[in-house]
Amino acid sequence: MRIRKIFSWLLLLGALVLSFSLMVGILTAQSAAAAIRQLEEAPGQVVYQSRQTLKDTHGNSWNAIAFKRIRPDGKTSLALRLVGFPGMVAIDRDRPLVLTNSMGKKLIAADASNNIFTDSAVPEPHVGQYNLQPLLAQLQAEIPLKLMLPTIGGEAINLSVPPDFVQDWKTLASL
Repeated sequence: MRIRKIFSWLLLLGALVLSFSLMVGILTAQSAAAAIRQLEEAPGQVVYQSRQTLKDTHGNSWNAIAFKRIRPDGKTSLALRLVGFPGMVAIDRDRPLVLTNSMGKKLIAADASNNIFTDSAVPEPHVGQYNLQPLLAQLQAEIPLKLMLPTIGGEAINLSVPPDFVQDWKTLASL
């Protein structure tokens, strides 16, 4: 009788450990999975994109859309579009985006917003786009980044980028 009781407890403990292991595996697999989408914009023109949400130091959410465009002639570009809440901020497009890793290394991303607005005379002030292509070789997927987004008439917006987002950007470049 005592052996049965011990055996029952061992089975219950084993089932609990297995359940816990499965839950941890499922949760970590979902958070680590890259959300890279492929879209065909036009015949022979493909865009791969990764979308994430970043928080600034004031707790405001920003959409960060990294995308690689492959044109029919084979030319590629890789950009990062940052979109804040309308009316919240006016991005200064005369100054670049500054990326700083946790080791203090600074990289500069040039503004590439001029072609994203249908009416270039009235660009959306809360949307900015930056050229990531020349910086990718210098980004390390294991090291988080801080983005300093320049604004007009105010303090710069600071955004934290976790390493898995940087990994998504590097994955985009390799597609």
